[in-house]
Amino acid sequence: MITKNNFIKIMNSQTEMALATSVNNIPNVRIINFYFDVNTNTIFFTSFKKNKKIQEFQVNKNIGFTTIPKNEVEHVKGNGIIKESDKDIVDFSSNFINKIPDYKELIENFSEHLTLFEIKIDTVTVTLNFKDIETIKL
Repeated sequence: MITKNNFIKIMNSQTEMALATSVNNIPNVRIINFYFDVNTNTIFFTSFKKNKKIQEFQVNKNIGFTTIPKNEVEHVKGNGIIKESDKDIVDFSSNFINKIPDYKELIENFSEHLTLFEIKIDTVTVTLNFKDIETIKL
């Protein structure tokens, strides 16, 4: 049985996810860095304010995602609705930097050019190996 602890372990250890959008039935996938807030079941990530993906979010807020494993098959995938966060990247700077140390330079030098986005999730599919795959409710 896959538990929420398995899910949290993956979300805390993996730093990248593929984020899929679709506008006018044309899919687009990109790799993003993310931070997961376990208290609110929310994925946070940033984008430069003039990035094309922001325009796509405004047209269609429905997204799909999958974390990208480094060495194993462990990953989390799901769907959600994206929105611009009411918070600022500075509010989460220590969380991003602790998870992804290279974010320190990005935040210090470009925080005023970044928009913080969030995806609240309630159901995900967790893959631990080729046999242990389960959809769980958070």
